[in-house]
Amino acid sequence: MKKLLTSKLVMMLFFLFCIFTCVAQSKDSAAINIGLFDNDEILDITIRGNIKELLNDRSDNDPYRPQNLVYKNADSTEVSLQVEAKTRGHFRKMRENCIYPPILIHFIKNEQLQSSVFKGQEKQKLVMPCLGDEYVVREWLLYKIYNLITPASFRAKLVRVKLSDARSNKNYEPFYSILLEEEKQVTNRNNLFSVNWKMNPQDADTTAFITMAVFEYMIANTDWSVQYLQNIKMMATDSLAVPIAVPYDFDHSGMVNAPYAKPAEALLMSSVKERRYRGYCVADLKVFESTIATFNRLKDDIYKLYSGCTLLNAKYIKSALQYLDEFYATINNPKAWQKDFGYPCKKSGTGNVVIKGMSKD
Repeated sequence: MKKLLTSKLVMMLFFLFCIFTCVAQSKDSAAINIGLFDNDEILDITIRGNIKELLNDRSDNDPYRPQNLVYKNADSTEVSLQVEAKTRGHFRKMRENCIYPPILIHFIKNEQLQSSVFKGQEKQKLVMPCLGDEYVVREWLLYKIYNLITPASFRAKLVRVKLSDARSNKNYEPFYSILLEEEKQVTNRNNLFSVNWKMNPQDADTTAFITMAVFEYMIANTDWSVQYLQNIKMMATDSLAVPIAVPYDFDHSGMVNAPYAKPAEALLMSSVKERRYRGYCVADLKVFESTIATFNRLKDDIYKLYSGCTLLNAKYIKSALQYLDEFYATINNPKAWQKDFGYPCKKSGTGNVVIKGMSKD
């Protein structure tokens, strides 16, 4: 009898051990499988290396420079990843325009990367602060708005960056930056592929284009074009499908209102705060009705992004909400939105001006 009880006790303890092990493994697996863009928690990262040399790279063909990207797991263990980094872009890369140049991070594939929050990442844009990181936070919120509108959009991760120069032991003051989702990840999530040729906007998917163009109108961004792929990526379900336009890079918008942002001279606009619809001429304006309905449906969620943001000062949040109020007043006034969205049909206007941009980013 004692042997039987002992045997049962051993079996029960073994069974409990198996359950505990499975649960622990499940938790570990879940922690590993949490993707970089799966939550809005701010990630603290440190980039260590020859930072001074990297930040001084302001020419057209600057090389990758070896760095370490360091962050902490949820259990506070430090993870150090081997990466390469180089400066990128054009306008924000110019020293006379921005303090920090934009950075492109190339992750070195190894076992450490595969078990990190950066698993699956290859090359990521790091949007650095140009003239203050509050403008970075403002731009990040615009990515969040477009994520609400459609999953065919770039996801953005807000990170707090500390630069540490290995040669001088200089530690720069931490600042907010954005890690932007790679294009191939957007296409993979949405069963799309990249279309890397220029086209007329009329050849893009009508509904997706109008939704995108109204979003750009809402945030008062005129720095884009399909014709030159200026801050636009084209994607399609297959080689025969009509492509959709996916926007990115919103720092020249009125919602961000960066000190350096100015509308293109050819648009004859006085300020980036002035809204200008930059789609093409549409004969039947009823095609806008479904898009307007989408923005009205998402209004509360869009406003919550601002009212619930603790990283921006109250004065800016109030002005941003008032600016959104103006947009919603327009789209809920048929006479007003028909006038604004019909602007490209106005022969005496600048609705057909195409923005080429300085260079492809």
